[in-house]
Amino acid sequence: MDFTPEIKDKLNQLQEKYTAMGQDMASYLDGLLYANFLTYWDYIHLDTLLSLQSPKTPIPDEEIFIMYHQITELYFKLCLHECKQIAEHENLTIDFFTARVKRINAYFNALTTSFEVMVDGMEKEQFLKFRMSLLPASGFQSGQYRMIEICATDFIRLVDKTKRVELSNATLEEQFENIYWKFGATELSSGKQTLTLKQFIKKYSSQFLQLAKDRTTTNFSALYQQFQANGYDVTSLAEELRKLDLYVNVEWPLAHYKSAVRYLEKDPIDVAATGGTNWQKYLPPRFQKRIFYPFLWTNGQMEEWGKGWVLSVLKTLKNKD
Repeated sequence: MDFTPEIKDKLNQLQEKYTAMGQDMASYLDGLLYANFLTYWDYIHLDTLLSLQSPKTPIPDEEIFIMYHQITELYFKLCLHECKQIAEHENLTIDFFTARVKRINAYFNALTTSFEVMVDGMEKEQFLKFRMSLLPASGFQSGQYRMIEICATDFIRLVDKTKRVELSNATLEEQFENIYWKFGATELSSGKQTLTLKQFIKKYSSQFLQLAKDRTTTNFSALYQQFQANGYDVTSLAEELRKLDLYVNVEWPLAHYKSAVRYLEKDPIDVAATGGTNWQKYLPPRFQKRIFYPFLWTNGQMEEWGKGWVLSVLKTLKNKD
């Protein structure tokens, strides 16, 4: 069999590659000769993936609950993959930055639109039974979501809104002590930290602080302002960052609020979340007013942040029930 010029050229390139690394190309060709063809199920470890659902009860809808949260964490991993590409790019361009934020927005769009699976995809009676076997675990404990927040904005923007001015020049460690989500995991009766929060802090606090330090000058907010200060046209980037702000700080919390109202609100007494948290004041965007990029919004827009959504959601869900 005669080799075509294209085959010969590729063999020469391979020879150069392996020679430069001090490797024997023939040995690698032997490996290729004996290797099996790759299959789809082996490549994505499908059998392993489908074996990762381990319900704690025999209640059918618990498996839906597990799978959806696993899907969520995979989307978060996709987001963090893009965050890392942006922050660690050796020669970051505004086009690359914008394109990667656009990818993250696509992931969050998929997340928020698919959350109806959680709102309407389980029987309320089943959920209220199996949820008791999950204590004190909670979706609150998603470390990847907190990492996305840290990558997206200056760390001071994640401090509880009542402490931001006071701690604007404080150390990251001091700011972390007052990060907003710690106030969303307090016991309703005593105001003390829940076990859910204590577990979360023990596992992730050092990782969060290190990431915050690493992203001091390479979080999205800092990078945007660097490009703007250097005279770049930031119009398209600003548009994508505004979308990200709304997805992460309004649409995503609201999706959870819809689910919490659907499954946990009872008249006249609300059911506590699995972590015992004060979800009624923690989840609604209008209460927290987390805004990554205040310089991209008008004062009026920030004043109305998250308003209207919650009331309309409550009315819709109550009508369904």
